[in-house]
This record gives sequence, C-alpha cells and structure tokens, in this order.
Amino acid sequence: MFYITIVPNKRIPHLWRVYWARERFWNGEREIQLSDLIDSQIRLMAGAISSLFLLDIKGRVLVWRDYRGDVSALQAERFFTKLIEKEGDPESQSPVAYDDGVTYMFIQHNNLFLMTAARQNCNAASILLFLHRVVDVFKHYFEELEEESLRDNFVVVYELLDEMMDFGYPQFTEAKILSEFIKTDAYRMEVTQRPPMAVTNAVSWRSEGIRYKKNEVFLDVVESVNILVNSNGQIIRSDVVGALKMRTYLSGMPECKLGLNDRVVLEAQGRATKGKAIDLDDIKFHQCVRLARFENDRTISFIPPDGSFDLMTYRLSTQLKPLIWVEAQVEKHSRSRIELTVKARSQFKERSTATNVEIEVPVPSDATNPNVRTSMGSAAYAPENDALLWKIRSFPGGKEYMCRAEFSLPSIAAEEWAPEKKPPIRVKFEIPYFTVSGIQVRYLKIIEKSGYHALPWVRYITMAGEYELRLI
Repeated sequence: MFYITIVPNKRIPHLWRVYWARERFWNGEREIQLSDLIDSQIRLMAGAISSLFLLDIKGRVLVWRDYRGDVSALQAERFFTKLIEKEGDPESQSPVAYDDGVTYMFIQHNNLFLMTAARQNCNAASILLFLHRVVDVFKHYFEELEEESLRDNFVVVYELLDEMMDFGYPQFTEAKILSEFIKTDAYRMEVTQRPPMAVTNAVSWRSEGIRYKKNEVFLDVVESVNILVNSNGQIIRSDVVGALKMRTYLSGMPECKLGLNDRVVLEAQGRATKGKAIDLDDIKFHQCVRLARFENDRTISFIPPDGSFDLMTYRLSTQLKPLIWVEAQVEKHSRSRIELTVKARSQFKERSTATNVEIEVPVPSDATNPNVRTSMGSAAYAPENDALLWKIRSFPGGKEYMCRAEFSLPSIAAEEWAPEKKPPIRVKFEIPYFTVSGIQVRYLKIIEKSGYHALPWVRYITMAGEYELRLI
C-alpha cells in the first residue's frame, strides 16, 4: 500500500509539491523517491523535456537548467556546433531536430539561442510556444534579451526557469504574475513573502487585490478587409479578419459576459433577427474565456486580465464588395510623356465616412517632373516607392474623386527590352463606427461581488488589410 507525504515549497509556502512517497509493508515501511515511484506513469503522460539551454551565437552554453538528468550540456553543445556547421543545409533551418536519441527544439532571439532537449516524445508546438513565452518573460525583466543582459542576471534567470518549468513540464509563464514575487533585485526579496494568489488558483492571468477608483471597460471591434482584384476587375480573394480588443480597468475579480448577434444564439432563443445576424466561424479565444460554457450555450463568459488583451479573433471568408474602388488609366502621348488618370469611388453607405485614405498607384521607375491635380485631397510623387501617393483625409460614402498626373520619361530607351513589372494599386483606409461583417455587441455585463457599477465602452472600426487591385 502506498501513501503520499506532501511537503511545502520552502520559498513559496502556498505551492505544495510532492517530494517523497512511502511504501508500507507488513514488516515495516521504506522511503523511496517519488521519481522512482511514478516513472512508469509519467511515460503514459505527455512527454517532458530533459533540459533547457541558453546558448550564444556560436553554440556555447551560457545557461543550462537540467530537469531530468538524462541529457548533458556537453552533448547538447556538440549537437548545436554540428548544426551551425550545416548552416547552408535546408535541414538545419528546421526548429526541431533529432540526434542520437534526443529531440532538440530551438528558437533564436537576437544573439541567443533558446533550446530544449528531450528523450521523451514531446508536443513540439507547445514547447516552441513555451520558448517564446520565456523570451517574453525575460524581456519583461531585462527590457531586452541578449547575451549581455543574460550574463548580468544569472541569479534571476535561474529563479525564473525554476518557476516556469518543473520536472520538464511548463508551469507559469505570465510575466506580470511572476514579477510580483521574483524581483530583479534579489536583495529586496523577503523570505516570508507570499506568492500572488494567481499562482495558486485557476486564474493565472489575473492577480487579486486590484483596485481602481473608476471601473471601466473599453471594447474595440476591429475588422481588417483583405481583397485582391485581378486585371479583369474580378475579385479573386476576399475575407475579413476581426478582433475584439479589450482594455479593462476593473477592481477585484469581476465576471464578464459578452453577447454578440450570433445567428446560432438568436435562433436558439427564438428571437427574430431584425438586424443582421452573423455566423461566427474560425474563432480563437483568449485563455480567460470559458470554452465549455461557449460550446454549451454560446455565451462568452470570462474573468478578464488587467489591462489590454485580445479577447477573441475570427475570420469570415465571404464574397465582399470592395469598399473603395479604384480605376486607373495610363496614356502614353509620346515616348517622353505619360498621363495617369485615377478615379476613386466609395461603395459604402452615405452615413459612413472613411478617414486617412491612402491610394498608392505605381508609376514607371524612370518617371520625372510630376504635374499632379486632384479634385479632393493631396497627391505627391514618391520616388522611393516608384508610386503616386494620393491622400484623402475624409472620404464620405457614395462619393467619387479624381486625380490626374503627368510624368516625363527619358527619351532614350534601353536596347534590350524587358517586360515591365506592374505592381498592384494599394489602398489604406479606416471607417469608424462600421463593420463589414455586421457583428454587433448586444450586451457586455460586468458582475463583481462588491456590487460596483462599471462603465462599458464599445467602438467599431474597419480598416484595410491586404487591399490590392491589379488594374494597371
């Protein structure tokens, strides 16, 4: 019969870890190390890494944290030296490599390599994500992660590695939470200091005891429109990438509930969809959202982190009507002069207005002496981009504007003719208080046990993503 003795972590009393187990026999009991007891069970779990290395640009080990004792630093250094020698080989570009029974996964940041070594079958995606999180935590502490900052903070580096990974399994990677009990100045740390509750409870992204005089939530619904139009005027690609960006300044541990005009929810509730209901697809949530609740009744319920974060991202692949349509005509009057006529037309409702509109029209690389006239806004020749840049500060819906430009060309042409490259027309814009998908926030409720009233602010904005028209 087995029973487990639980021993507290000496430095952090509220983090309990199992160190020893005892095996009881009829004739007495003997003490065995826990790693011997559960070695067979661990093989059934997701694989753990053996060691974590931080190496310089030449592959020399600067920091080594051994978690399982089955991969040496010398072994890893020899492998990485061989990898650097194969720099031109396509196989050396892979972030995952296998050598002599050990799987190595690594990323590069500035003049450092972060590498893990594992003899078990690990989830490569989660380990690479963990390495990027390690970089974020070090940058939070040292401003910039490079070899010099690493050498100046060896003590803090090892403390952080001990908390971020235990026995080869990732633990806590929230920089804000770690910084509450691991200070950059080790002399200021108190031995009896308690860890933040976020480390010991399920809400690792938010600390307790946060207080604000004015409780507010800002929610921005931002949609980026991606459109590609070919030379025949046909739309060959169109999609919308959206994000719900939040900034929360709330006291305590608030529970937030967000409702959208989701067609599934409205039809399940038997509501008539007066407005435009949408079909949410390809959704990705922040870790604070309760996924089980969303899958059950499509309710977005969460305890938000403090500050800024992306609550949700989504994608809608649908045939879109270009919000701003641009036509361009090029007339060559002679070998030494061309005339460019550009028409821009807004194809959204009159009650909306696009702002900060920029239309970049390509011109020949050897064009000179521009003469530009516009019916709205201002246009200028940008020789560094070989383009005519037309800027319109305010572009109401249902309007059409025109721009004319004349350029001089060199009278002597090259003897060897080469086909002229024709870059696309690129458009940038922002349309506030407007969404292409029609997504709407039906409600945003904030509930906290103290009963305070919070002010939610919601804003909509649509902007151009990869918006290109190959019409010239």
